[in-house]
Amino acid sequence: MKNLFSNIKGDIFGGITAGIVALPLALAFGVSSGLGPAAGLYGAIFISFFAALFGGTSTQISGPTAPMTAVSMVVIASIIAIHDGNVEKALPYILSVFILAGLMQISLGLLGMGKYIKYIPYPVVSGFMTAIGVIILVTQILPAIGYYPKEDKDFVNQFKPQAKEVILQNILKDEVGEDILVLDHFKQTITKANAITNDDTFNEAKTLAGKEASGVIGAIKVLPRALQFINWLELALAIATIVIIYGFKRITTAIPSTLVALLAVSGVAYVFKLPYRPIEEIPTGMPMPNMAIFTEFSLTSLTPYVFTALTLALLGAIDSLLTSVVADNMTKTKHKPNKELIGQGIGNTIAAIFNGIPGAGATIRTVVNINSGGKTKISGMVAGIVLLVVLLALGPVASQIPAAVLAGILITVGIGVMDYKGLKAIPSLPRDLKIGPLKVSSEVIIMLVVLVLSSVWNLVYAVGIGLVIASLMFMKKIGDLTAKRSDVKSLLEEKAWKDEDNFPKNLKEEVFIKHIKGPLFFGSTSEFQQLASQIPSTASTVIIRTGKMQYMDQSGLYAMEDVLVDLKKNNVNVLFVNLLQQPRYMMERIDIIPDLIPTEHLFSNFDDAVAWVKENVKDTY
Repeated sequence: MKNLFSNIKGDIFGGITAGIVALPLALAFGVSSGLGPAAGLYGAIFISFFAALFGGTSTQISGPTAPMTAVSMVVIASIIAIHDGNVEKALPYILSVFILAGLMQISLGLLGMGKYIKYIPYPVVSGFMTAIGVIILVTQILPAIGYYPKEDKDFVNQFKPQAKEVILQNILKDEVGEDILVLDHFKQTITKANAITNDDTFNEAKTLAGKEASGVIGAIKVLPRALQFINWLELALAIATIVIIYGFKRITTAIPSTLVALLAVSGVAYVFKLPYRPIEEIPTGMPMPNMAIFTEFSLTSLTPYVFTALTLALLGAIDSLLTSVVADNMTKTKHKPNKELIGQGIGNTIAAIFNGIPGAGATIRTVVNINSGGKTKISGMVAGIVLLVVLLALGPVASQIPAAVLAGILITVGIGVMDYKGLKAIPSLPRDLKIGPLKVSSEVIIMLVVLVLSSVWNLVYAVGIGLVIASLMFMKKIGDLTAKRSDVKSLLEEKAWKDEDNFPKNLKEEVFIKHIKGPLFFGSTSEFQQLASQIPSTASTVIIRTGKMQYMDQSGLYAMEDVLVDLKKNNVNVLFVNLLQQPRYMMERIDIIPDLIPTEHLFSNFDDAVAWVKENVKDTY
């Protein structure tokens, strides 16, 4: 406890500074997620406090981040769509997914998985981060120019015929759910259909219009129409915000330029009573838990989102642990990865219970905290308390922030989050994959696949596909490398090892020597299986040198068994030289040793095998 409060002044100042920096981003990410600015603020409060309290990185500041918000957008939009655009009805299910993600993070920490997160391939992370930048950048163009598809009556009216169909389908679904036979109660169906009002149709059409304009593809589709209805004031506010964010950094970095832009542009718009569009109203008072999560919770309703929740958990883990490494480098300390995952999971779980969006360790906020004097967990907890004070004392004031200002902030976030390092490296990466007549880089392919699919289709599925492709390409490379190093050649063709120089020349037609260099696994089994067919018909004995075969998987084990069975049928003796512990254990488990290879045919060195050959193999020539 003494160490915890050893830097109390620095931690308080660092926490206050980090909390101030987090404020505009929390509001912006909340708006971007689709749940409103309050959801971003609630998430920042609880994640910052509890991730710091229970986490394993002393200086980490956590809260909503661009990657976590981008994936959350997918969850939120899909669940709201299922509930016919009713956010209140969909909210308990959305928050349940976020809670599941938090619990998964806690489980990852308890299982000690923190050290394995580093094995996520860089091209997947690079493509994903760049896609997040593209998504945020493109989707914020419409609010930046003051165009909101749901408020464009002519645009919404285009969806009225489809809206009527959706409403009628919902009536039929309700009747099926109530176990009412539609044909037997056709009058009841007609009565319900006649009760549909113009307002009902228009509201459903607004929901459909919102879906049509959502995401990157939707925003691009609607953009030509949006450009005809530019709100020049909103555009001016967004541009002013962007200019200040980038321009103020050139003057000084001591004061966060994002905060300066938020206060300056919002202040001007409010003082001069400009007719701007404010953000959604932020509720006043203490955040309260959403009890509907527990009353409406259903495992069945969460089943379709298990993979999405896992993606959120893994993404938050990667985001947080990368930030932890940055903090370690700056403070010369060592974080505890598994404890950090537990802390992040607790923070995300509690934030979801209080209507907050999920988050992770935030690099910029963590750096600000360290540079401002933060050294212990107190700083992260103070940052959360600062945001809570802002909510309680300044909620009505924050509600007056122009929506275009947050759109401008998010545009700069989108530009900043892209992985320019990975994009710049594209021309210089080795072209190790042949597709038809073209030679391309496998890593570039992975990055572009994740980037494109994430941007125009689905972030969650794109990451999964990227991981599968990366894994397959990695296995192919290892298999090719192993096969190349472990070519199936006779002693006359294969370069002899140094201790084979004195092998009796008169026995070379009788004895076939095979070198296995590298692991025998599923990627190299096909080449190894060629061994039986390439052994000269004159050979009565095969010496397999396995001193460089460190590992054998189940595929390699059965490939070895098939080859040995074929050799035994042809009355060929097989000798193993320097069989290492793991392959020997595998072969003993299924009785290859001693059923196919007696223990007296296992030799610790080549000289002993040669001695056996001299004694048991006769020169037939």
